[in-house]
Amino acid sequence: MENFKSKLKRVKAFIFDVDGVLTDGSVTLMPDGEQVRVMNIKDGYALQLAVKKGFVVAIISGGRSEMVRKRLNGLGISDVYLAIENKIDKYKELLEIHELDPEEVLYMGDDIPDYEVMKRVGIPTCPNDSAQEIKDISIYVSHQKGGKGAVRDVIEQVMKVQGLWKDHDGFVW
Repeated sequence: MENFKSKLKRVKAFIFDVDGVLTDGSVTLMPDGEQVRVMNIKDGYALQLAVKKGFVVAIISGGRSEMVRKRLNGLGISDVYLAIENKIDKYKELLEIHELDPEEVLYMGDDIPDYEVMKRVGIPTCPNDSAQEIKDISIYVSHQKGGKGAVRDVIEQVMKVQGLWKDHDGFVW
């Protein structure tokens, strides 16, 4: 059986959920009804570097925050899909648009809405504070929690295996 590190050599695309993966899953409710989320700056660094290195980076979330879209677009991520009720349909669309094989996709999710996509990707991963059902189907559970560096963890591992970490592109934002 192929180990986790060897699978990382094939990764061409990262797909991430938002709440519980890029954030810790908590929201602050503002008086105007806006829900404010906090994202980890080290995750942001890794995301923009992955884009810069030519990886497909996509976000599929049931959340609707335009602040989240603005932050991710600012990191160079153009495939940001919010208010998605059925993630599997968007996943299939992304495979087709980017001509990807499921074995080339690393997906990180944390809860039941991610389950069906994670069953179909080559490399299902999750933060260490994910729902047990998600941990059970992940081939890698990060040592980091959602919103606390789990995204950086998997991106860094892929880039190190592929020889893309800490080269000239990595030293500039």
